[in-house]
Amino acid sequence: MANNTRARRKVRISRALGIALTPKAEKYLERRPYAPGQHGRARRKQDSDYAVRLREKQRLRAQYGIREAQMTRVFEEARRTSGLTGENLIELLEMRLDALVLRAGFARTIAQARQLVVHRHIMVDGARVDRPSFRVAEGQLIHVHSRSETMVPLQVAAAGAHRDVLPAVPGYLDVSLEKLQARLVRRPKRSEVPVTCEEQLVVEYYAR
Repeated sequence: MANNTRARRKVRISRALGIALTPKAEKYLERRPYAPGQHGRARRKQDSDYAVRLREKQRLRAQYGIREAQMTRVFEEARRTSGLTGENLIELLEMRLDALVLRAGFARTIAQARQLVVHRHIMVDGARVDRPSFRVAEGQLIHVHSRSETMVPLQVAAAGAHRDVLPAVPGYLDVSLEKLQARLVRRPKRSEVPVTCEEQLVVEYYAR
């Protein structure tokens, strides 16, 4: 029951934000490409500039499944880093351990990837890491603990079962899926990161 409730909540959030956050939500959006609720089919009134920026920030947060405080911290780091703040923001978010576990195909959704990390099934360079926000460095190896490799969900992942619902493995990851291993070979580039976001709107939201 709890899983069904969470799934329905994800679908509702996906419809509100206009972006599929899970494979199930994607199927719902194909059938009902409008916001939830009684007036979901009605044309929305013209949103204010603030509402547009807020929704874009929420879309980015939802894709990584992070809290506002986490998002704010990463934004401040991105702002202090040389280069374009919006691109820096997404590149830094993409270097989170849970995001890379998802991109590698070890999990089907960002929530499942986070659960794998929190439950200590994931290692980085031979050491268990249980913080989804852990920043993976270039060259580090992400892999599943040997005792966890026989778990059914991870065996399913190793067989490539999630590839039909996930984007292609990005160029910044070198993945050996059958071994449940992935190496971050270099820092991600914004153009390669498979998230839907107009990052300049997010920058404008925080700069207001």
